[in-house]
Amino acid sequence: MTSNARYARIRCQSTDLAGPLSEADCQAQSMPDASPAKWHLAHTTWFFETFVLERFESGFRPFDPSYRVLFNSYYQGVGEQHPRPQRGLITRPGLSEILAYRVQVDERMNALMHKGLNDAMAELVELGLQHEQQHQELLLTDIKHLLSCNPTDPIYRTGQGRPTASAQPPLSWSMFEGGVVRTGHSGMAFAFDNEQPCHDALVRPFALANRMVTQGEWLAFMHDGGYQTPRWWMAAGWDWVRQQGIDAPLYWRREGVHAHYLPWSCFTLHGRETVDLHAPVAHISWYEADAYARWLGTMEGHRVRLPTETEWEHAAIAMGRDWSADGNFLETGTLCTRSPAASSTGLQQLGGDAWEWTASPYTPYPGYRPWTGAVGEYNGKFMVNQMVLRGGSCVTPQSHIRPSYRNFFPTDARWQFSGVRLARDA
Repeated sequence: MTSNARYARIRCQSTDLAGPLSEADCQAQSMPDASPAKWHLAHTTWFFETFVLERFESGFRPFDPSYRVLFNSYYQGVGEQHPRPQRGLITRPGLSEILAYRVQVDERMNALMHKGLNDAMAELVELGLQHEQQHQELLLTDIKHLLSCNPTDPIYRTGQGRPTASAQPPLSWSMFEGGVVRTGHSGMAFAFDNEQPCHDALVRPFALANRMVTQGEWLAFMHDGGYQTPRWWMAAGWDWVRQQGIDAPLYWRREGVHAHYLPWSCFTLHGRETVDLHAPVAHISWYEADAYARWLGTMEGHRVRLPTETEWEHAAIAMGRDWSADGNFLETGTLCTRSPAASSTGLQQLGGDAWEWTASPYTPYPGYRPWTGAVGEYNGKFMVNQMVLRGGSCVTPQSHIRPSYRNFFPTDARWQFSGVRLARDA
């Protein structure tokens, strides 16, 4: 059962994340795929007001009837939505009004929970909190993109930042036997509908890299002409590279005309920093991850590829409860990828640092059934033209992640903290 304390903690974390921002920061929208911080704060509140209070609160009255349209994301069953690319144009209500909206809805939610929740209410409150944690991550990724558009390289937050770089452990491979494995979520703990049902899947013997690809290794790919050589790329990926002029991960910048390896810099939530050769590369698209795997396989003389999501999950489950123990999540405070311990063995940082692209398209599991009602639109209708990522990132709340968690993005998306861990056939 969701406690009032847990509800308050998660809700306060969202406003804390917006704390370092100015009102102008909270208002701006840097691209159609991103949303203003103010919108994230309002939409997550709208979720509780619309799906919990409207249904279960005696004498329900909305905080403001216009919010039903302004802060509806994509729920057709609820009604109309303000166009996503125009969220940055919603200058009113202002930030102070949105914060007041959060306070009022939280007070009403606390009163409702104090009376006790039945099963249906408890399920929706838990969904709302999981939804809020998703938007905490999105708030940070969207703010990073927004601040990166400013030529002064503004700092979101000073503080812990990236620890002193250390040499990463050498690349090695963990072997896994093939066979029929169980995949998907089982048990009573929360999971999204796209993680279910738990089902049998066949995997062939495979090997998974002990760590993610680093920024230094990515520089080697770049130096070898990776972005100029069509043989490594899917046709659509090569078209994307040429049309968009892609020659490095998002947020990277060459600091000298003749710079090949260094000095390259990368924009982070702590401002612009020199590329850390030993930290996992992030902000790459599926096209880039797939191209790197093809390139490395040719360099090493054996086929290297992206893992399937079933292989990835099987490896995480095989690690047991410690699968994410050494991960770098939102709670760690770095807000950027960091080097794994050079002395570590086995699979490292399988959870955290950067979401890991897989070779699996985002499609329903056998026997999948979306939730009923308007929340049935949460995942199912996006199961087309997207690829699955696993593991979480340095801005994912650790309590939000689990081995069965399926993230998904289009093949050209890279403003998310997305990286790559390689696989090969055993």
